[in-house]
Amino acid sequence: MHVSQPSHRRAFGFTLLELLAVLTIIAMLLTLAAPRFFQHVSTAKEAALRETLHTTRAVIDQFYGDNGRYPESLDELVERRYLRALPFDPVTESATSWSLEPVPEDFEGTVYDLKSGASGTGRNGVPYAEW
Repeated sequence: MHVSQPSHRRAFGFTLLELLAVLTIIAMLLTLAAPRFFQHVSTAKEAALRETLHTTRAVIDQFYGDNGRYPESLDELVERRYLRALPFDPVTESATSWSLEPVPEDFEGTVYDLKSGASGTGRNGVPYAEW
């Protein structure tokens, strides 16, 4: 006697309803996690900006102490090996967006200070251009 196999096969995979349920759960988790993620990214960029400004200002002062004048450009700080590379503004994501402050009248050079060229305001309520 011949025993026949079941004629229907179970298809492997997910139904549309199962996929929609998983996507709904993922979307709910993202709505909870995304705001915190972007807040931490902004906080990290601001901390990096503060550190970059502090370090570059210290290098400008060091240049003045060594040479008796301020640098003519940020490129001069790199050429003279006071910096390895032009400072990077993490808020504007550029090394060329800096706003350079001129030296006071009685001093030689061009670059006295630098500020971020970013528009907008930091989490502390102070515009980036005033940091």
